[in-house]
Amino acid sequence: MSTRVIVLGVGMVGRAIALDLAQSYDVTAVDRDAHRLAQLAKEAPIQTVTADLSHVETVKKLVADYDLVIGAMPGFLGFPTLKAVIESAKDIVDISFFAEDPFQLDALAKDKNVTAVIDCGVAPGMGNILLGYHNARMQVERYECLVGGLPVRRSWPYQYKAPFSPLDVIEEYTRPARLVIDGKLITREALSDPEYIEFDEIGTLEAFNTDGLRTLLQTMRIPNMREKTLRYPGHIEYIKVLRETGFFSKEPIEINGMKIRPLDVTAKLLFPKWRLEPDEPEFTIMRVTIEGIENGKRKEYVYELVDRFDPKTKISSMARTTGYTCTAVATLILEGIFTQKGIIPPEYIGADERCFQAVLEYQRERNIRYKRSERVL
Repeated sequence: MSTRVIVLGVGMVGRAIALDLAQSYDVTAVDRDAHRLAQLAKEAPIQTVTADLSHVETVKKLVADYDLVIGAMPGFLGFPTLKAVIESAKDIVDISFFAEDPFQLDALAKDKNVTAVIDCGVAPGMGNILLGYHNARMQVERYECLVGGLPVRRSWPYQYKAPFSPLDVIEEYTRPARLVIDGKLITREALSDPEYIEFDEIGTLEAFNTDGLRTLLQTMRIPNMREKTLRYPGHIEYIKVLRETGFFSKEPIEINGMKIRPLDVTAKLLFPKWRLEPDEPEFTIMRVTIEGIENGKRKEYVYELVDRFDPKTKISSMARTTGYTCTAVATLILEGIFTQKGIIPPEYIGADERCFQAVLEYQRERNIRYKRSERVL
C-alpha cells in the first residue's frame, strides 16, 4: 500500500509542497478554494478535498487515514490545526507562523507517539537546521539570520510583493522582536534597528528586527542571537507610517454605526498591491552567520542563499525554499530516518549529521544551494 500524505492548505507554498511530494507519494490536498484545488489537480496526480479547515473537527476527520500531515495554514490557524493533528496521533511537518508556544504540545505529542516538526520553512526552518548542526559541533557565541523575499522589479511605494500569506507579513511588522544580547533576552519593537546590508548579487538592502528566533530562544544557550528581515531601502518608513497611524490595529473602531477592524480594511487595500503575479520574477535571499569556538579556535561560518523564481514550474523562490525544506524533512520522517517524538524544532534535525546532509542534498537536487564559507578569526 502506498504512503499517503495530506497537505492542509495550498497557497503559494502549500502548492509547491503538494507538487513535490506527489512525485514520490500518494498526496491529497485540502483547501477551501475549489478553483485553486482544480488548478493543482491539473498539474499532478493529486486528490483534492474542498473544506473549511478553521474547524478542528473537520481537520481530525480529514487526517484520519494518512501517514503524514503537512500543515501549510495561515499563522492564525496554525496552532489549533497542529493540536488537532497531534490529538489524532498523526505525524506532521508544519510551516505556519503562529504566535503560540509550540512546546505546550510537547507532552501531548509524546503521549500520542507523534513526531511534530514545527517552523519548518526557510526562516524559521533552514536557519535553525544550520545552527543546530554547528551547535552540536562547536561552542556557538553568535548567530545572525538575515532573510527576505523580494520582487525583482521595484515599484513605488512599497517596493514589495508578498511571497506568502500577507497577513503573516503584517504580523512580522507588528509582533515584538525577541533577541539575545550578551546572554540577556531583549524585546524590541518590530522594524527596529534598521541597517543597510550589502549583497554581491543584489546590492544594498535594509535589515530590521523581526521575531524570527522563536524556538531557538528555548533550545539554545547562545549569548548573542538575532533575526532580521530584508527589504529594499525605504520600505520600512512606509510601513511604520501605517503601523503608527493604527492601520494594523485589531481593535474595532466605529464608522457610520459599523464596527470595523482597521487591519481588515488595510488587508483589503494592500493585498491586491502586494500580490505576486503568476509569472512575476522574485527572489529569496538569506545570510546566516554562526561564530564561536571550534577545536580551540575562533571560527565563523557564513551560509548564503540567493534563489530565484522558476519560470518552468512557475513556483516562486519563497515557495521553493520554504516548501522544499518542509518536504525534505517530511521525506526523512516517511523513510524512517528521523524518528524522535514530541515537538521537534528544526534545530533538532540539524544536529543529526545524516539528516543535515540529507536536507542539503534534497535541496541541491532542486537547485537550491547554500554557499558556505568559513574563516578563522
